[in-house]
Amino acid sequence: MSFIETTSKEKGKNINLFYEDYGEGKPVILIHGWPLSHRMWEYQINEIVEAGFRCIAYDRRGFGDSDKPWTNYDYDSLANDLNDVITELGLSEVTIVGFSMGGGEVARYIGKYGTANISKAALISAVPPFMLKTDDNPDGLEKETFEGFKKEIKKDRPAFLKGFGKQFVNFDKVGDRISQEMADYYWAVACKASPNATLECIESFGYTDFRKDLEKFDVPTLVVHGDADEIVPIEISGKKSADLIPDNEYHVIEEAPHGLVLTHTAEFNKILLEFLKS
Repeated sequence: MSFIETTSKEKGKNINLFYEDYGEGKPVILIHGWPLSHRMWEYQINEIVEAGFRCIAYDRRGFGDSDKPWTNYDYDSLANDLNDVITELGLSEVTIVGFSMGGGEVARYIGKYGTANISKAALISAVPPFMLKTDDNPDGLEKETFEGFKKEIKKDRPAFLKGFGKQFVNFDKVGDRISQEMADYYWAVACKASPNATLECIESFGYTDFRKDLEKFDVPTLVVHGDADEIVPIEISGKKSADLIPDNEYHVIEEAPHGLVLTHTAEFNKILLEFLKS
């Protein structure tokens, strides 16, 4: 197993991130959604490598096989982890691809560190610009939505994740696009996450404002969203990100849910690979 020792510490010990690194060519970093791990990218990694790219997929702190510290799940800390991945592996001309919560890492990384080592970015079903309803973001989701997530997780995390997983892929609406076995597998991946990290990250993706970060995007950016996303509605996320980022390529996948990388795999992979090759 491969680990990157980050510059972050807890109780005097550096926090380690698990990663997989395959292929040769220009590097592509895949950043997973909540509450999954790099394993969500199974059906993208092979195609990215076969298309001639180096593909790196890592587990966010608290998830998958990475260390599970108790604190520091804010986006500044998570962007610092991404910077450590890029620095430790000596990467340049990187395409950073963030799904859902992972889109926040992409946004905050560019907002904080710039694009000296970045050639392209991608936001897939991503949470930017800003999920929370506020006076200057009236279309956002009510705070009670996120607090409800936390309440249900504290009550019965596996049961919450089961229901969330069905909504993640619009399970009862997408027909044979995803099997029960696949849904069960990703439920098991989600259950492996640290319970506290699962809770802490809700405030991070729910309450973080990325609008100023998006203003600093100066590389070609892919924005992909499903118009049937019930987790991160397209009207408050993908559409607004496309409006804010100057140099972007915006794709709406019709009838696709939040987890479109699993249900609309062929359609999404075609869009991503064409963007990587462009």
